[in-house]
Amino acid sequence: MTDVYDAQKRSAVMARVKGRNTTPERKVRKILTGLGAHYRLHRKDLPGRPDIVMAGRRLAIFVHGCFWHGHDCARGARTPKTNRDYWTAKVAGNRARDGRAAESLIAAGWRVETLWECAIRDEAALKIRLANLLSAQPPAKG
Repeated sequence: MTDVYDAQKRSAVMARVKGRNTTPERKVRKILTGLGAHYRLHRKDLPGRPDIVMAGRRLAIFVHGCFWHGHDCARGARTPKTNRDYWTAKVAGNRARDGRAAESLIAAGWRVETLWECAIRDEAALKIRLANLLSAQPPAKG
């Protein structure tokens, strides 16, 4: 099956896909702020550039879109009908990169939490999960 858009239009559509300050990410930040948490965004000096970083708590939070990072929910398991090989390789590469970043952070003594787009929709459950993360003790430095 061929693409419904020509190459120029497809390029314009894909260029509009955001990687930062997405709606799920903003929702998580709003809840964290309400819980009194202090954080930094997209720290370049950490593996994987976590979306939200709480250095004092040694906590790195990744907010992942289900499709782009291959979650096992209905939205993440969907594969586009066009250019299937490309998308399968793209998502597999994203998952591998995410795994390497998480392993590096854990090896450096960080707690890593991944919040999936589908789980963020339940705001009450998300608030409880984030409150539990904030109340947990950070790992010992060293």
